[in-house]
Amino acid sequence: MRDTASGPRVLLKRLRELMQEPLEPQERLDRIVRDIASNMVAEVCSLYVLRADSVLELYATEGLNPNAVHLAQLRLGQGLVGTIAASARPLNLSNAQEHPAFAYLPETGEEIYNSFLGVPVLRAGRTLGVLVVQNKTMRHYRDDEVEALETTAMVIAEMIATGDLARLTRPGLELDLRRPVSFTGLSFNEGVGLGHVVLHEPRIVVTNLFNEDSEEEVRRLQASLGSLRLSIDDMLERREVAFEGEHREVLEAYRMFAHDSGWVRRLEEAIRNGLTAEAAVEKVQSDMRARMLHMTDPYLRERMSDFDDLANRLLRQLMGRGPEDVAASLPKDAIIVARSMGAAELLDYPRDKLRGVVLEDGAATSHVVIVARAMGIPVAGQMKGAVSMAENGDAIIVDGEEGIIHLRPQPDLEAAYAEKVRFRARRQEVYRELRKKPSMTKDGIQVDLLMNAGLAVDLPQLAEAGAAGIGLFRTELQFMVASTFPRAEAQERLYRDVLDAARGKPVTFRTIDIGGDKVLPYFKGAIQEENPALGWRAIRLTLDRPGLLRTQIRALLKASGGRELKLMLPMVTELGEIAQAREIIDREVRHLSRFAHHLPTSLKLGAMLEVPSLLFQLDELMKAVDFVSVGSNDLFQFVMAVDRGNTQLSDRFDTLSTPFLRVLKQIADAGARNHTPVTLCGELAGKPISAMALIGLGYRSISMSPASIGPVKAMLTELPLDELQAFFDDNLMAPAHGLPMRALLQAFADDRSIPL
Repeated sequence: MRDTASGPRVLLKRLRELMQEPLEPQERLDRIVRDIASNMVAEVCSLYVLRADSVLELYATEGLNPNAVHLAQLRLGQGLVGTIAASARPLNLSNAQEHPAFAYLPETGEEIYNSFLGVPVLRAGRTLGVLVVQNKTMRHYRDDEVEALETTAMVIAEMIATGDLARLTRPGLELDLRRPVSFTGLSFNEGVGLGHVVLHEPRIVVTNLFNEDSEEEVRRLQASLGSLRLSIDDMLERREVAFEGEHREVLEAYRMFAHDSGWVRRLEEAIRNGLTAEAAVEKVQSDMRARMLHMTDPYLRERMSDFDDLANRLLRQLMGRGPEDVAASLPKDAIIVARSMGAAELLDYPRDKLRGVVLEDGAATSHVVIVARAMGIPVAGQMKGAVSMAENGDAIIVDGEEGIIHLRPQPDLEAAYAEKVRFRARRQEVYRELRKKPSMTKDGIQVDLLMNAGLAVDLPQLAEAGAAGIGLFRTELQFMVASTFPRAEAQERLYRDVLDAARGKPVTFRTIDIGGDKVLPYFKGAIQEENPALGWRAIRLTLDRPGLLRTQIRALLKASGGRELKLMLPMVTELGEIAQAREIIDREVRHLSRFAHHLPTSLKLGAMLEVPSLLFQLDELMKAVDFVSVGSNDLFQFVMAVDRGNTQLSDRFDTLSTPFLRVLKQIADAGARNHTPVTLCGELAGKPISAMALIGLGYRSISMSPASIGPVKAMLTELPLDELQAFFDDNLMAPAHGLPMRALLQAFADDRSIPL
C-alpha cells in the first residue's frame, strides 16, 4: 500500500530534480507525466495546454496514444478537459463516460478508462492548461491525490509562464499566456504610450517551490501571518482619515481573510505536501482567484482584489521584499499597470522612463491622474482585469485618447500606433512653433492661456508650453506627496522656486485644498464623513485650523518678497469666509513687517467660484475680491448633482450643456460688469471645443494642463470670435434645438475649419 503522506512529497522532490536537469522541453514534459502516473498509480497522465485560439492541445501523455501529442485538441468548454479549463475547477469522476460533458477523441485511445481526475493549470487565477490522470478501474480519487495533482499543476504553470514550451508550439500558433488582449475603459489623460508593463505591485514570482523541512516552513508561515495580522490590527486601531469609510472596510476584509482558518489550513496542507511557504501562498491564491472569478456575485468578485492584496502582502513578508524594490530596474519605456496608486507613488518612478499609466480604478480627477497630467503622461483608467492579465515585461500600448489599452499587441497594430506616435510628435512640433505667436483669435482678441501646476516637476513646462503664467498652483500637492506636514521652510522654498521659474509671469497660488477626496494620512484632525465632497474641506478646514493656514500664508509672503503675490481661496461658500481669511493674511503681513521682512510689492486676493451659492451673490463677490477663478470641475459637479468620480454617470451629463454654459456666461458677465478679472481653470479649459465655448462666453483667461496649451492655441488662432459671439447670441438663450450644444459647436468649427 502506498504511503499517502509521503506520496505528494516524493513526487515534488522528483519534479524538482527534473526541473534542474538539462532537458529539452518535450522530454521534460514526457518525464513529468510519466512520474505523475507512477506516483499516483495511474494508468494515464496527460497535459493539455491552452492556446491563444481557445483550443486545448495535448502536449504530453503517459498511457494514451503518443502519436496524438500535439494533434489531439478540444475547444474551451468542450469535453471534460474543456469544462475544467472553462470553469477553472477540478473534476473527480469514478465513471467519466457517464458525465454529460464527456467527449471521445478516437486518436487518443482513452475510451477504455473510467476514473478521471483533472485539475486546471493555474497562474494568478488564469487557466493555462489542464492536467489529467485516469484509471481503468472505477474509483474516486482521494483529497490528498487531488491536492498533489493541483500542486504539480502549479509547477507546470511556471514552466509555461517562463516560455519553456513556446518552442513546442507549431508555427502560426501561440499559447494563451501570450495572447493579445485589449481593454476598453476611460481616457484620463490624452496621449499614446508604447512600452513594456511594470506592475506597480508586482506579482511576486516564487522560484523556490519545494521545501526541505515542512515544519520549519509552517513556522515561517505562522510568523509572517502573525506580523501581517498585527500590522492590520494596528492600522484599524488608528483613527486616521485614511482608514475610515471605504478604506476601513477594505482593512476589515483584510483582517477577515488573515484570520480565516480555512485559508490557513489550505496553506499548511500545501506546505506539508512539499511546497515552501511562499509557493503555498501562491498556489492557494491562484486557486481561490480562479474560483472567485467565475462567481456571478459582483460583491464576491470585488472581494477578490482584497484577498489578492493580502496574499501579496504575505508573500512580501515571507520573502523580505518591499514595494521600494519596484523602481530599481525599470525598462526605458515603462508603462505602470496598477489597481490604484497615490500621487506620491507615481513620483517614485523616474520620469524619463515613464511612457504611460494604466489604472483598474480611479477617476479623471484623482490626484495620481492630476500628477500624471502635469508630467505629460497618458493615462487610461477603469481597465478592470488588466493587472491579472499582464506580466512584467509584456509589450503594451496605452491609448489615452480613446481610453483603450492593447496588451501583447500584434505587430501590425504596434506599427500603426508607432505611426500615430510619430504623427503626434510632428503635431507637437507645430504646437512648439505656435509658442512664438501671439495668443490671439483670428480677429485680434487677446486670450491668456495659463497652465495648472502643483509640483516642482511642472515648472520646466511653463516655458516649454509657452504659457502666459500659472493660473492655478495647487499647493496641496506638496502636502499629499509628503509623509508629514511640510515644514514652513520647505513650503517657502517651493513657492520661491515657482516664482523664480515664472520669470515675472503671473502665478496664482491656491491655499491648501485638503479634505474630501484629498486625504493626508498623517492629518490627525480629520473626521469621517458620509459626503466628503460636501464636507469639511478647503477653506472650511483651514479657517477651523488657522495654524495650518497661517504657516502657509507666512511662507508665501516671505517667498514673494519684492514680487506680486496672488492668493486664491478654494471652495468659498459665503463672503464671510473671505473676510476671515483676509484677517489672517493681514495679521501675518503685520507680523512680518514688525520684523522687517521683505514683503510682496502687491498682494491680490481671489476666490474660487465652485459652490453654487456664490452664483446668487455674484456682484457682491466681484467687489469683495481682486479676481475670481471658476473651478469648473466642482462647479459642474454641484450644479448638476453628479459625483464626478462616479463612472456610471461620467458620460451622462455634458459640461457643454446649455444650462451649464448659461451659468458660466453669468459669471463672465458679472466679472466684466464689475471690472473684476475672471479666469477658468479645470477640465473645460483644456479641450479645444470647450475652450472655444468659454472664449465665446466672454472668458479672456483660461488655465489648463501644459499639454493642452498647444491644441487650444491652434484652435484660438483660427477662431473668428465675432462669429462665435453671434452664434451664442442666437443659440444660448433660445429654446432648445434638436441638436445638443456640443454638436452645434462642433458644426460651427467644422464649417470654418477650426482645428478641434
